[in-house]
Amino acid sequence: MIGRLPIVLLALAAAAQDPQSQDARMRARAARELARQSSAVIPKLEPLLADSVFEVRLEAVKALVAIGTQHSLAPLARATRDNDPEIQFRATDGLVNFYLPGYVHTGLTASLRRVGSGIKAQFTDTNDQVIPAHIEVRPEIIVALGQLARGGVSFDVRAGAARALGILRGKAAIPDLLAALRTKDDQVMLESLVALQKIAEPSAGPEVAFLLRDLNERIQVAAIETTGLLRNREAGPRLREVLQRAESVKVRRAALTALAMMAEEPTRPLFRTYLQDKDDGLRAAAAEGFARLKNPADRPALEKAFGEERKMNPRLSLAFALVSGGRTEPGEFSPLQYLVNTLNSRLYRGVAQAFLIELARETTVRRSLYPMLRIGAKEEKIGLAQILASSGDQEALAYVEPLMRDADAEVGQAAIRAMQAIRARTP
Repeated sequence: MIGRLPIVLLALAAAAQDPQSQDARMRARAARELARQSSAVIPKLEPLLADSVFEVRLEAVKALVAIGTQHSLAPLARATRDNDPEIQFRATDGLVNFYLPGYVHTGLTASLRRVGSGIKAQFTDTNDQVIPAHIEVRPEIIVALGQLARGGVSFDVRAGAARALGILRGKAAIPDLLAALRTKDDQVMLESLVALQKIAEPSAGPEVAFLLRDLNERIQVAAIETTGLLRNREAGPRLREVLQRAESVKVRRAALTALAMMAEEPTRPLFRTYLQDKDDGLRAAAAEGFARLKNPADRPALEKAFGEERKMNPRLSLAFALVSGGRTEPGEFSPLQYLVNTLNSRLYRGVAQAFLIELARETTVRRSLYPMLRIGAKEEKIGLAQILASSGDQEALAYVEPLMRDADAEVGQAAIRAMQAIRARTP
């Protein structure tokens, strides 16, 4: 009997890894065991996605996400068509995780909880993740997520799919996102609006206009922001009306910022008025409007305001306006140096970086930034590499390349990613 014990144990172990077992618990266990192996076991997992028992399908999806190679993508895309919301959620996050490693630990599945027969996810207000522009997502992944955003089994699933499309820059799914705006579910609408912002396709702008007066302030603000980012100039009159009539300062800030994104000369008197407003958000938005108008006649007023401003947001916007208007010289107290120095600030780094990405599209600004790559602090070097990844041209490669050998490994990694992005964008 003792001699037969190892054989019995081996038989039990083999049974525990049998995805074709008659026992559903054994099939689920087999899926968990297979999750620890390589992508070679995916053909054994795929049939489990059609299992009649929910727990088996769930473990199969978890295993595919854990394996996480390109061979997991097709079966995960099929799993988005499951009739259970948790499986749809996990398949969605697994697809995103392939292109944005680590997402499954911070995405919506990390907060999933069962509520009766349904599933709930915790949607946070922070929604700024997006893959680098040079990464191409397989078309069938965008199709699957688009169908989920349009018709997932729950509103939370649709919202999660919309968030995923934004992260993956799923341009082909824009019709699905626009359809999702009509669901009347606040979270689905919010996630769809943010996704459209990330995809940044101007032709979608007019389709958002019907939400500019939405009764939900969060949706109204998101719609206004989307309208500005997509440069829908046709909405200018409605935005000016919203600005003048809105009682909420958040709505007024969003409306003026959207007008600043379009920066048309008829709006210039509004910018002049709000540059003196008591609200620092409105002053910042007005300065951004002047930045994009680029009217030399505004420079004296902007110089004066920059010297007197004490609040960080409007001062950064004024620096942006001055650099945009021609103040591209380096120097300890120059507006350009002020923006670069702010890359060291955790609180305002994102604001400064967004301005510098826009400014660096101009050759004169890029050439003023190159010397700062050599002498900047760690966060400045990383930030400048990211800025040039978005706005640099072939000329920038020669200045970014030395950072790959920087003594700080994080700087080197940022430089490598920037080189890859520039080369992909400017062949």
